[in-house]
Amino acid sequence: MKAKLTFLGTGTSSGVPMIGCNCPTCSSGDPRDKRLRASVLVEYGGLSILVDCGPDFRQQMLRADVRHLDAVLLTHNHKDHTGGLDDIRAFNLLEAKPMNIYCEEYVETSLRREYSYAFDEHKYPGSPEWRVHRINGREPFLVHSNANEDRLVWESGFGYRHEAPSQIPAREIPAVEVIPIQGWHHKQKVLSVLGYRFGNIAYLTDMNLIEDEELEKLRGVEYVTLNCVKRTQHHSHFSLPEVLELFDRIGAAHSYITHLSHGLPRHELFDSELPEGISPAYDGLVIG
Repeated sequence: MKAKLTFLGTGTSSGVPMIGCNCPTCSSGDPRDKRLRASVLVEYGGLSILVDCGPDFRQQMLRADVRHLDAVLLTHNHKDHTGGLDDIRAFNLLEAKPMNIYCEEYVETSLRREYSYAFDEHKYPGSPEWRVHRINGREPFLVHSNANEDRLVWESGFGYRHEAPSQIPAREIPAVEVIPIQGWHHKQKVLSVLGYRFGNIAYLTDMNLIEDEELEKLRGVEYVTLNCVKRTQHHSHFSLPEVLELFDRIGAAHSYITHLSHGLPRHELFDSELPEGISPAYDGLVIG
């Protein structure tokens, strides 16, 4: 099954331009050098799936005119990948559905700490409504349409009440299988980060170590994305030589670099120096 992926954000944790910086990349007039925090929208098997929900989530949804989401897949718990989850409230209100969130156990633990009000037994009215699905980072899992999720009914002064769906959806959308690829945000295996394969497309970010058995899950992909914040060694991201070597090992027809910082050249210059078949991604780019 083929997928379509839209890059909603391709910047590192500080975004590009970075606050207060006047370097050539940050001062570029090329719209491809205006990078929100890293996130993608995947359309796969009739489902709309968001990977990561960072602090630019609201702006990304408005810019891409996204009106529906079935699920959010989180790669890890850092704020540049989870800081926009409160804004899920807009989808709760307009679609009258809780949002399905898929993540590892430690990420759920982090969400329960940082967004405690979203998990309270007696919620503050208007708190985001999530349904968290805990996943094993080594095993494939199913992502479901939100059509059969509880219906949210607003009651003033109380918040949302959950009711069973009022009717069977006009069109049943089958669940889709997603394959997680586990990597590490530090070569000492300090923090697990999940990439995801959707059929012919794989999206991975915020890693600097992927074990061989996990790389095998990428065999046969047509499109692949990896992260790089600078040319030289970094404690938690791939360097440019490392990411180019991985692209060669994976062997996809089309390879993209994301999570870019202002430490890399402007898009036009960077693109011109990369090997054929490898490109820097940019906000708004659609592949698949």
